[in-house]
Amino acid sequence: MPKRARAYWKGFLRLSLVSIPVEIYNAVESKAEISFRQIHKPSGRRISYEKTVAGIGKIENSDIVKGYEVDTDTYVTLEPEEVDAVKLESKKTIDVAQFVDMSEIDWRYFERPYYIVPADPIAGEGYTVIRDAMRKTGKAGLAQVTIGGREWLVAVAPLGDGLVMVMLRYADELRDADDYFDDVPTAKPDKELVDLAVELIGRKAAAFDASKYQDHYATALKALIQDKLKGRRIVAHAEEGRPKGANVVDLMDALRRNEASAEGEVNAPRRLAGARDGPKKTFRVSRAAGLHKDRRAERLDGDQVR
Repeated sequence: MPKRARAYWKGFLRLSLVSIPVEIYNAVESKAEISFRQIHKPSGRRISYEKTVAGIGKIENSDIVKGYEVDTDTYVTLEPEEVDAVKLESKKTIDVAQFVDMSEIDWRYFERPYYIVPADPIAGEGYTVIRDAMRKTGKAGLAQVTIGGREWLVAVAPLGDGLVMVMLRYADELRDADDYFDDVPTAKPDKELVDLAVELIGRKAAAFDASKYQDHYATALKALIQDKLKGRRIVAHAEEGRPKGANVVDLMDALRRNEASAEGEVNAPRRLAGARDGPKKTFRVSRAAGLHKDRRAERLDGDQVR
């Protein structure tokens, strides 16, 4: 456990009549995110904001209430005590209501991960039993938990030696995908092009390892901040060329060009080794032999995707 780690929530993980005391910790490192403040350049001091109303000016915090916009500039206002009245009382339990195959949960529902750990050594045995049972069945538990007066939909699943809880979005929070995909062509693409794409994917397939990737923008920002702290003069680098407009390679065009290039090499006349000037002798290789399959795939992998 990291030093000074603070539990986000404490309560019980409940499965039927079994309740296990647990603690929940945020799995996301917020310090990794770089945030900025607006600063008054002449003085170097942070800018503060006053709450104002058009035609009235500065107002007091005590005069501010929450409002829900029902039409343009028309609001239903709610008093603080009215909002508090509908907040749910935390039962301090994660009640697992259903188990589903982990692969069945649509990626769009995942929102934020948290670690679930046993609250004490005594809770460890029941904790590991539930963890191993879910791992063996390939199931994730769906539950609702009340935090901060709001009820969250969550999924609980095994992760390494422990359990992870992921907050999920509710169904009405998602836009209908059909509204965005209705212009996608319905005709089946060319089988040979699909096969080439499959071959490319297979060549680039590997186990997932997020540590292989980094946020280059965040890294550059941190280096910039360190340089500024050391008093170094910052000089803007020339922008590197990026695909723009017509330079963006269309996947289908790239696959077709690759196919045409491969066919050209297979059927193109070749000089026989040691032949002298004179009548050219040629030979052809049947495409059915498939002798250039690997070479074609290598060209697709290295030249076409940029």
